[in-house]
Amino acid sequence: MILSASGRRMALLSGLMATLLLGPAPAVEAQQGTLRERIRERIAERREGRKGDPASDAALASPGTHKGRLEVMGKERLFMVHVPPGYRAGQPMPLLLAFHGGGGSMELQADDSRYGLISKSDSAGFIAVFPNGHSSMPGHHLATWNAGGCCGPARDSGSEDVAFVRALIEHLKQQLSVDARRIYATGMSNGGMMSHRLACELSEQLAGIAAVAGTDATSSCQPRRPIPVLMIHAQDDDHVLYNGGAGPEAFRDSSKVMDFVSVPETTQRWVQRNHCKATPQKVLQKPGAWCERYSGCDEGVQVQLCTTETGGHSWPGGGRSRPGKGQPSQTLNANDTLWDFFQSQPRR
Repeated sequence: MILSASGRRMALLSGLMATLLLGPAPAVEAQQGTLRERIRERIAERREGRKGDPASDAALASPGTHKGRLEVMGKERLFMVHVPPGYRAGQPMPLLLAFHGGGGSMELQADDSRYGLISKSDSAGFIAVFPNGHSSMPGHHLATWNAGGCCGPARDSGSEDVAFVRALIEHLKQQLSVDARRIYATGMSNGGMMSHRLACELSEQLAGIAAVAGTDATSSCQPRRPIPVLMIHAQDDDHVLYNGGAGPEAFRDSSKVMDFVSVPETTQRWVQRNHCKATPQKVLQKPGAWCERYSGCDEGVQVQLCTTETGGHSWPGGGRSRPGKGQPSQTLNANDTLWDFFQSQPRR
């Protein structure tokens, strides 16, 4: 049977509702509000995804927020670029790649009310790029990243996400005045895990990474050169547990994730890869948050871990969270912390 466009939309919405209801739900009535919020959020994301076509390459070079597309290894990949008002052609500007979490989208990561990265781009003076992960959904939503051991369809299909990022960097360097010595990556959750993988495989192109609420999911990592790494994680994260493992209430299908590596183990992996001194120095201590930095690494790079006591699985200093993710800690601002860290590292 062939469905009309409206029929397909109704079937898709019904499927979404069924997906959201699957899995352990011991207190269904208590979750009705959250369920409705998630349905409304998905509908809004789809509507946003249908607004307008991606901008031409020429339009990407003008201040503002633009959508773009690339064909990489026979597949269409989408991205958003925010060019700050201070951008001037011919004056190279830093570039920050920001990867959304699993089940998210580029629009979600670019939402300033949640993450504030566009405002930070304008105030600090860098180009913000929001790539979209692997997705077979309309509008390319509910996307995931192949970060190694995680997550979901991107991992299971062997999505060529590293190739996408490599091609995206080269594309943007052709269209914009990018300071090739200051290209950075950050990400939330699965996006943070993707940042770790990029540090392993694109260390010659990146000047540093900052992973928020995401640990190392690679099984093999051999960076070509030392790379600065910052990790930001809440002790009470109930999705990617601080001391390792996946939170029991965080994922309805555990086969789509992994037994997450702990934050301390991820930190030590980078300390060893960069040949840093074993003892860190505390560079921040305040009620509810602290940061420890490892120095003495090869080529002058550093490894830093910032921990918040609370905030759950969220972006510290951010605004509203997605349903079920906890309210972000305000004792630390992830955007300020990561940009200060990047500015303190050697230009590559």
